[in-house]
Amino acid sequence: MRKLLYLTFSMALLAIITSYAMWTAQRPMGHYLSDLRITLAVDQGVPSDRGNLLGIQPELFPTDYQSPERLHRKLAAYLQHAREQGLLNEKTIVVLPEHIGTWLMLSGEKDELYQAATLEEAMNWLAVSNPLSFVSAVISAKGDNRLDDAHLRMKAKDMASQYQALFGGLAKAFGVTLVAGSIVLPEPSVNDGTLRVGRGPLYNTSLVFGRDGVPLGQPQRQLYPDPERQGYIQPGTERALQVVDTPAGRLGVLIGNDSWYPGNYRTLNDQGAQLIAVPAFVRGRSGWDKPWRGYQGSSTPGDVGLKPGELSEGQAWHRLTLTSQPPLSQASAGVSVFLRGQFWDRGSAGQSFLSSHGRHFGDSEARGARLLNLWL
Repeated sequence: MRKLLYLTFSMALLAIITSYAMWTAQRPMGHYLSDLRITLAVDQGVPSDRGNLLGIQPELFPTDYQSPERLHRKLAAYLQHAREQGLLNEKTIVVLPEHIGTWLMLSGEKDELYQAATLEEAMNWLAVSNPLSFVSAVISAKGDNRLDDAHLRMKAKDMASQYQALFGGLAKAFGVTLVAGSIVLPEPSVNDGTLRVGRGPLYNTSLVFGRDGVPLGQPQRQLYPDPERQGYIQPGTERALQVVDTPAGRLGVLIGNDSWYPGNYRTLNDQGAQLIAVPAFVRGRSGWDKPWRGYQGSSTPGDVGLKPGELSEGQAWHRLTLTSQPPLSQASAGVSVFLRGQFWDRGSAGQSFLSSHGRHFGDSEARGARLLNLWL
């Protein structure tokens, strides 16, 4: 009798494990509709042979990331519209927002993840659907928040490959220099022209692709991550800011809050930066209008007199982003681009703007994808 019960239990357990394994292997692709429209919100300056800075503020949702092909289709539609407007040439620098690559962690998942009500529920589906990868990532996780680390780490190798193929492919297809926003990866580096990941801490990084689709320089790591993410994203202080040569001039990249620190502009000045790209992100649908919370997690630079709550978040971004504001920044122009859209219960804010000769030019419209162009 005992042997029969043991046999029955073993068979039931095997059936459950087999069913679970078959379920995790299923990745049906649901029906997909996406708004490919984009509006030219700002077109500043006069066309010239010096090129232009083109910021693309996309409006993205989880289903846009169900496959790299879907995201490619949407971004290519934006770039095609820019081409039809006469905004693309061999000296164009296209800038995309912070974390546009990070959400590649959603690629190839089950429908239940995209249909979740909250981000927390979606991350639970991510873990349950990839049990072996998730457990391995938890074991390898660094920092204080091991679960968030594991969610980003578990598919890092695939994310890096998709990031390079997607954004390098867009740069080559449209013949532009492309600042590919940012992506969170463990110890990313470029070796023999290929973006690779390591086993160390996670870094929020940006990569610039040339007109041939090949990376320019090494990934730029964010120096001052968002305080709410410092439990799993490390500051990239061991790698200094770098400047890369582009057809339009020497380009520096400051990710998000890095654009608030005057010392970073001095570092870029020393390397002869002529143009600055700021991929950025502000969480919360009303985050742009809320009181600015200060530097949080790091001391306020001595030459910054702004205090928390003194201005709104949006006003602080305009005040602290010093691109083309001499003497602290000797760059002639810059662009700050924000990610827009809705990821489950987490919205985003931020209104992209251009910088030229100490002035900012932006668009106050909150909804819809936007193009912001500055002729150099």
